[in-house]
Amino acid sequence: MKSRTSALGYLATLYVFLSSASAAIDPAGGIQEPLRPVIDPTKYKAACPDYKNYAMRQHSPFSEGPMKLPFQRPSKHCRTFESPLVEKVIDDFNEKLLDKDLARIFENAFPNTLDTTVRWHVDGTQKHKSSKRNWDADAWKGPQSFIVTGDINAEWLRDSTNQLAQYQLLAKKDKTIHNLILGAINTQAEYVIGSPYCNAFQPPPPSGLSPTYGGDGDDVHPAYEPSFVFECKYELDSLAHFLSLTNQFYNHTSSTEFLTTRWLLALDILLETLNAQSKPTFDPTTGVFIRNAYSFKRRTDTGTETLNLNGVGNPLNNGTGLIRSAFRPSDDATILGFFIPANAMISVELKRTARILEKAGKKEIASIVREWGETIGKGVWEHGVVQHKKFGDVFAYEVDGFGSSILMDDANLPSLLALPLLGFVSSDDKVYQNTRKMILQKDGNPYYLTGDDFHGIGGPHVGLQHAWPMSALVQAMTSDEDQEIEKCLGLVKNVSRNGLIHESINVDYSSDYTRPWFAWANSVFAQTLLDLAKRKPHLLFGKGAESYVFG
Repeated sequence: MKSRTSALGYLATLYVFLSSASAAIDPAGGIQEPLRPVIDPTKYKAACPDYKNYAMRQHSPFSEGPMKLPFQRPSKHCRTFESPLVEKVIDDFNEKLLDKDLARIFENAFPNTLDTTVRWHVDGTQKHKSSKRNWDADAWKGPQSFIVTGDINAEWLRDSTNQLAQYQLLAKKDKTIHNLILGAINTQAEYVIGSPYCNAFQPPPPSGLSPTYGGDGDDVHPAYEPSFVFECKYELDSLAHFLSLTNQFYNHTSSTEFLTTRWLLALDILLETLNAQSKPTFDPTTGVFIRNAYSFKRRTDTGTETLNLNGVGNPLNNGTGLIRSAFRPSDDATILGFFIPANAMISVELKRTARILEKAGKKEIASIVREWGETIGKGVWEHGVVQHKKFGDVFAYEVDGFGSSILMDDANLPSLLALPLLGFVSSDDKVYQNTRKMILQKDGNPYYLTGDDFHGIGGPHVGLQHAWPMSALVQAMTSDEDQEIEKCLGLVKNVSRNGLIHESINVDYSSDYTRPWFAWANSVFAQTLLDLAKRKPHLLFGKGAESYVFG
């Protein structure tokens, strides 16, 4: 009787199980696990953890190297953009890299921009979301991409260009990457058109995303719309990076899809800005004060956060060929407004842009753009090179055209250390080599910091105890010495115990760092390994290894 009751109970249970929509029958006759319902991406993303907090904690599986570094990529369903080719590159590096701790950092860092910072992307076929914010009917056409810097919900022109740089290599073979970068170019063009003096921007109105307001109460001229602009510090390198994003895209794809009326309008506005910021502080004939078109004042107790002399900054001379930059790429105020790294960068990017325009048959504007590039480049060599009593002829960090100069370097890009990466000089150029010696030691650069755990270039933005891993990575990319490169990689690896690259590290205590999630720094790490995989593959893959080729 007992066995019959058990048998009936079993059949009843089986009937209920098989009647359920969540159960299935194995073709071989067995009972499968209940099928899970299809995941609703919207609900899943709503449950995704804040990546800033996620990045501060270590997650398994851990690397096979001695450091046992954590896996820091978000769940597949929480990632903001995906590319099969990016995943293939990660798999290749995991297989080939001898140092499994470096492999883990690359696995976390290379896709970090795609995983976490693509807040909005459309390919141009979608209908824009309704918004309370209005926009020009000609604006926001075609692909668009809003790329945030990481833990701040805003897009910096400089950061986003650098965040996407490692994917430019893939754009020709991966259509999704192609459209993402084309979208970023189109979006940056709208930002330049709307506020060419600003450095950081709110989500595009058609995205439907809400702006984030800093509330600093800045007094800026020209005035800007706070729902469009996150911060309006005029940095010459921001305009240079807009051109760089375009030039990199063209270099890797040969595509001129970006050459729209909006992009050409952005270029015109960029040139107007250069013209305004090339003017001196005093009229060269009468000596009368000429108020600059841009001024910036902020209520603050930090000197690097505002411009002196009622928001105008220190005087600049006439006839230098250089362009003023009110702020550095660190977002710190310049002391002397002719910031040499940005002038070097924009001179290169203007000449590259001119070549594209000429090939596209736009010879008149190409000639104007080329002339600007040549004039600025000449100004860098004539006024940006000074005599140092110990190191000889070196590039100054900033000059004023009156004979004053600032001798230092900051970790943020563009920097003096990065001049060969910018394409301004070759790494064996004598003036660059003198400059490199100067800025990579304390005797020549007050912001070269050394400690028990780390050494490298820092900057006033994060104080006198923190250096940026980014500077050690740039040092590796501008070196041809195997030992120096390996030392730089080791330094960065040893202070990246969360498997990600931080903004800065306390040189004496590496557990003290700024920003657990900083996509720009992660991108520079990825760019460094990709550079070495091509230029010095033996350092990563072992003796006799061939250069890594995509595809």
